[in-house]
Amino acid sequence: MSLKTAVIYGSVRRNRQGIRAARFLVRQLAERGHAVTLVDPLEYPLPMLDLRFSEYEDGTAPTAMQQVAGILDDADGFVIVSGEYNAGIPPALKNLLDHFLPQYRRKASAIASYSGGSFAGTKTHAPLRLTMSQLGAPPIPPTFVVPQVQKAFDEDGNALDDAYNARVSKFLDEYEWYAVALRDARNNL
Repeated sequence: MSLKTAVIYGSVRRNRQGIRAARFLVRQLAERGHAVTLVDPLEYPLPMLDLRFSEYEDGTAPTAMQQVAGILDDADGFVIVSGEYNAGIPPALKNLLDHFLPQYRRKASAIASYSGGSFAGTKTHAPLRLTMSQLGAPPIPPTFVVPQVQKAFDEDGNALDDAYNARVSKFLDEYEWYAVALRDARNNL
């Protein structure tokens, strides 16, 4: 599969565990032939939203914002990896997502969530679906959930339980179908 996928991760917390799930998804996508870029808010620190990227004069946006805009522009689709903060989207993720708009247009998105407990961040699905739909990147129907993320993957994102490798396959099959369909439709406009 020849797709460009941005994996957008949303935590800047100390001792964050969700990065393990993000690394797992990056690895899985790469093994399927995707050109994958991890967009981590610790690597691309954006200011609190004041101006969207499109509101800056050309070449005047912060460097990290210009870099992320380039990644998102280039992507065929997005895999959002989110924890759940007070039944909602983590602030760093929401801030990152909201800086951009045309970069998402008519591209597929997929939602993966995690938690340190047994509920796997599922309460973030509804607000993320709403946000991604509003940004113009319709989310695919299935989601990928990871309870007790600290026990699911090692630091490098390797699954500690082989069941995750099987489960993620169906999720990524669906993501690829939608990403290819929307990419082909965009190319035929």
